[in-house]
Amino acid sequence: MRAIVYHRYGGPENLELREIERPSPTESEVLVRVRAASVNPVDWHLMRGQPALARVIFGGILRPKQHRLGRDLAGVVEAVGPAVTAFKPGDEVFGAAPGSFAEFVIATEDQLEGKPANVTFEEAAAVPIAGITALQALRDLANVQSGQRLVVNGASGGVGSFAVQIAKAWGATVTGVTSARNVERVRSIGADDVVDYTQEDFVVGGQRYDVVFDNVGNRSEAELGQITVPGGVVVLNGGAGNTAQIVLGMIATAVRSRRSAVSFKSFIARPNRGDLTVLAALMAGGQVKPLIDRSYPLAEIRDAVRYLETLHARGKVVITI
Repeated sequence: MRAIVYHRYGGPENLELREIERPSPTESEVLVRVRAASVNPVDWHLMRGQPALARVIFGGILRPKQHRLGRDLAGVVEAVGPAVTAFKPGDEVFGAAPGSFAEFVIATEDQLEGKPANVTFEEAAAVPIAGITALQALRDLANVQSGQRLVVNGASGGVGSFAVQIAKAWGATVTGVTSARNVERVRSIGADDVVDYTQEDFVVGGQRYDVVFDNVGNRSEAELGQITVPGGVVVLNGGAGNTAQIVLGMIATAVRSRRSAVSFKSFIARPNRGDLTVLAALMAGGQVKPLIDRSYPLAEIRDAVRYLETLHARGKVVITI
């Protein structure tokens, strides 16, 4: 089968399309024929070996221990192990499993969910990591409720675009912060108000919010706290910022929360089937529609990663297989 592999840390030029042996599922595994995948910041962090902590966690201090990239996927079940009960060959699925930049990938039942019939493979592949990140931030950390006021910094990105739609589905009033070229795009997915950060500073002007969800990491916690009502929550997407935010964010926010009337929370999402099920229901009901900026064939993975690294993607970058 064809798959993307890499054997040294560095830029996209190290990614290679090669023929490798097709895997076979063990007793409790599922073999999926991948129809589409999508690129996430975690992919370029692993590719570059940055931050250094990633090398410690995933192995390979000098060189990557794992040579496959990709997490998000959508496709068709090709084969299942005898202990698998949730899926059968021919089922259309989406989820997150290591090595999805390939024609086939091995996953467990907990890493997959059935793909809604009204969603394309490309759309479904755009969902898992970014969608679950938005869902866990709003539900588990912020406990977003109907009628609350929410601002999403980075509203046109992968996680931000899901956050806007999920919050609206739950009845929140949503303000999205984005660039001029994305104002109408963010408005089209349900934002009640959109701030063009090239013309207006969203932390100035007196607006206060119950929840602040920052996916950019370009404002200080003090600035975000001053636009949050007492008792409100500031959620920092730990997977979207710089090295210090990723490694030390949870500690720093815990300390600040003890000194403030505002609760500061930082996290990195943990994919699971239960949350995939929630997202599948939202997509099936038309409340969430993945935004796809660009699609690339598998052979152009280098260009796809380079584009995502510009930090200007409008929604998700998808790989078609």
